[in-house]
Amino acid sequence: MKKKQRFEVKDDETIDECLQRMQQLGYQPIKRMEKPVFTEVKGKDPVWKKQQIMFEGILIESQQEKS
Repeated sequence: MKKKQRFEVKDDETIDECLQRMQQLGYQPIKRMEKPVFTEVKGKDPVWKKQQIMFEGILIESQQEKS
């Protein structure tokens, strides 16, 4: 397993469900990132589509080894 991994909140899940998925895989969130997602409309300005939310997590075991 990687020591760090990014997890994206999927369209059909809540933030809590994403955090639970991280925990089940053995990761603890250390950073939250958000970025806007735009769609290009032909001949017009980009249109906001959604806000993409991602978490960066570290392996829980690797944090305990440092302590």
